[in-house]
Amino acid sequence: MGTCGIVMPEATKEKVVAVKEGDALALPFGVLTWWHNTPESATELVVLFLGDTSKGHKPGQFTNFQLRGSSGIFTGFSTEFVGRAWDLKEADAANLVSTQPASGIVKLTAGQKLPEPIPEDRKDMALNCLEAKLDVDTPNGGRVVVLNTVNLPLVKEVGLGADLVRIDAHSMCSPGFSCDSAYQVTYIVRGSGRVQVIGPDGKRVLETRIEGGSLFIVPRFHVVSKIADASGMEWFSIITTPNPIFSHLAGKTSVWKAISREVLEAAFNTTPEMEKLFRSKRLDSEIFFAPK
Repeated sequence: MGTCGIVMPEATKEKVVAVKEGDALALPFGVLTWWHNTPESATELVVLFLGDTSKGHKPGQFTNFQLRGSSGIFTGFSTEFVGRAWDLKEADAANLVSTQPASGIVKLTAGQKLPEPIPEDRKDMALNCLEAKLDVDTPNGGRVVVLNTVNLPLVKEVGLGADLVRIDAHSMCSPGFSCDSAYQVTYIVRGSGRVQVIGPDGKRVLETRIEGGSLFIVPRFHVVSKIADASGMEWFSIITTPNPIFSHLAGKTSVWKAISREVLEAAFNTTPEMEKLFRSKRLDSEIFFAPK
């Protein structure tokens, strides 16, 4: 359990949001944030930042700057400019800028308190993926929550969607691809398993074992599938579209179930019997397949 302070561009007041495991926040460009691990928490507050860095100062890296501390922006200004900006005497401005030597993490002194979270500030700012309504729930198979403009409106401004997927022991996530040619950046939260990514030319471009802490990218127009080990697997992906839509190549909602019998027979150069057998499979599973 922790606290996040957020100041949106041109806002006159910060939002103070309680955060906990499973929370996802959509933060547009230009926001100011602070994060606090509450004294009551018995664990570290771990925050994973995923986003579009193509417009960063150095493309491929997040561009953050501190407003205070040893590497803060105001250490670069002269005391004259800081004093004029804050309407302070130069000596007071110099003292204020130099009193916090830490560059990023501040240890509060005994008795110091930060603002308490405000319940209404959480509205439209955060969504707990572990408590949200499931978009797909397959018993003994897996579950998924998709973050989009409906349940987290700010993703429209951010330009990114996301999903949290949890699959059970030895279960499989159907081969699928983004219908709107989006990139996927996937972080394995916990568990382990295997992943394969296939390019548009039918060649396997990635085959590897993955575990908690792993991160990989699925490029545009590529198909991905995963199989969990005995521990199951959980991953969080950001997707470069605010309303992600996926097409799957196996399961009851796959494109194969929609294609006519005659086309499928001709495409696979197979018999009516084999086509019937093929179509009869995976009628009760959408995108997650439990082990037999």
